[in-house]
Amino acid sequence: MTVHERAGTPARPEDLVDVPALLAAYRDVHPDPKVDVQRVAFGTSGHRGSAFTATFNDDHIAATSQAIVEYRAAQGIDGPLFLGRDSHALSEPAWRTAAEVFTANDVTLVVDSRGGLTPTPAISHAILVANTGEGGRAGSAGSGRLANGAGSGRLADSAGSGRLADGVVVTPSHNPPADGGFKYNPPDGGPAGTEATTWIANRANELLEAGLAGVRRSTTIDPGRYDFLGEYVAQLDQVLDMDAIRDAGVRIGADPLGGASVDYWGAIAERYGLDLTVVNPTVDPAFGFMTLDWDGKIRMDCSSPYAMASLITRMAPGGAGARPADAPFRIATGNDADADRHGIVTADGGLMNPNHFLAVAIGYLYAHRPGWPAAAGVGKTAVSSSMIDRVAADLGRPLVEVPVGFKWFVPGLRSGEIGFGGEESAGASFLRRDGSPWTTDKDGLLLALLAAEITATTGRTPSEHYRELTARFGEPAYARTDVACTREQKAALGRLDADAVTATELAGDPITAKLTRAPGNDAPIGGLKVVTGSGWFAARPSGTEDVYKVYAESFRGPDHLAAIQAQARDVVSAALAG
Repeated sequence: MTVHERAGTPARPEDLVDVPALLAAYRDVHPDPKVDVQRVAFGTSGHRGSAFTATFNDDHIAATSQAIVEYRAAQGIDGPLFLGRDSHALSEPAWRTAAEVFTANDVTLVVDSRGGLTPTPAISHAILVANTGEGGRAGSAGSGRLANGAGSGRLADSAGSGRLADGVVVTPSHNPPADGGFKYNPPDGGPAGTEATTWIANRANELLEAGLAGVRRSTTIDPGRYDFLGEYVAQLDQVLDMDAIRDAGVRIGADPLGGASVDYWGAIAERYGLDLTVVNPTVDPAFGFMTLDWDGKIRMDCSSPYAMASLITRMAPGGAGARPADAPFRIATGNDADADRHGIVTADGGLMNPNHFLAVAIGYLYAHRPGWPAAAGVGKTAVSSSMIDRVAADLGRPLVEVPVGFKWFVPGLRSGEIGFGGEESAGASFLRRDGSPWTTDKDGLLLALLAAEITATTGRTPSEHYRELTARFGEPAYARTDVACTREQKAALGRLDADAVTATELAGDPITAKLTRAPGNDAPIGGLKVVTGSGWFAARPSGTEDVYKVYAESFRGPDHLAAIQAQARDVVSAALAG
């Protein structure tokens, strides 16, 4: 990976997207469904693209919204549909397009009562509360606590009536300002599974091919209202020890990175009496306050040291050698634009690698949540650090390793079969303190506040806890690289059989497992993973570029990691050739 010469430096005027031109392109540019890249395509978290490239335009959202209407009808989903958006420039017009289609099709549409931005976890939380009752385990009847009508905080009673709620979040997550995104969350509250997204995308593309014939729209919308912020914030103490954070006086700096969490952080501080400062309350669709990411682009990636450079610098005002006591906050946090990811900065360790914080969070939670099911497992993706494997084994908890994508954690979080699900790209969620579901989608606010709880109750920061883990289990070296390949090779890698791997050793160690299916749920991982006693690699085709991604880790240091990475290419090439 070649790092841009201006990575980590403030954006300049020439770096900023032309917002008026972008909005005009959303309205005026029409995709050609005969061009593959201009069709609706759902990745691991919805359809994404840019109006400038005819990959995210009014036609796409109208067709996708109509497809969701028809999917809901086919599945018997007739309760409220919660509709939220983030702060990207394309999110507001796409939100309007979707609202017009849902209204014309007599969907019970529900939007934010404050007219504000809505984080992904707030949508997931609202769906679960509506369908299970507040704090109830999935599948149980509850009060729903909902009432129709503009300005009301809650909606009509859907729990226990058979009317299931679902939701849509208009967001491209951490993507650059010129991008838009549109993702569907079914009644289980989590990201839609492949079966649902394939059906929706296929139907949306049929509608595009038909020139949008069959798409119904209304220029007048009169939705129901729901206080996403109020309901989410009010229940946080059911999942976190907010009293401990307050009583310990943990100084917290929260940077929403211009995203949907901006109003949530102030409300959380006020309700629970926290020593919390929103370090940057600015909302700007061009995200002109950002520092450039590794490739010179503006990207709200709260796990990137380049995108988080301003907050990292603020935590070390005296430079790299500054004392932790001089930092303005004990814990500083960042969120991406829809707040489903977290970045954790500590005064004593800087920005934590997401894998490191996941391992610390798991070790802490399973020791401090006596209300969780005794057999609740630990959920991780196949490309997350095997430090998590060691922590889970030490806890005596089953490890549930699944393919990439948070959707795979949804059944376990709903049932309580897993207490925590996390992925290497800084996304995670976990159960309420009584063992019932909180969200079944990633929750960046939750994980950021967990860092403060850990600090409050143990007196040590997550960075200190991770150093303790490495002292016990060894210090892994982890990296992801890209390898150029053809589209044909990408397709072959995605359907590779483990028997195609003939190698018996990896970087000098005997291979102990060759995986093309995840051991936690036997679902295809969409690539290959090769494991030894001291390291592993996983190769997965990119969904957008002609490369495959190689994730690798070694518990024997950077040189051994480099050896694994080098041999990984040979192993993959041989398997594809065979």
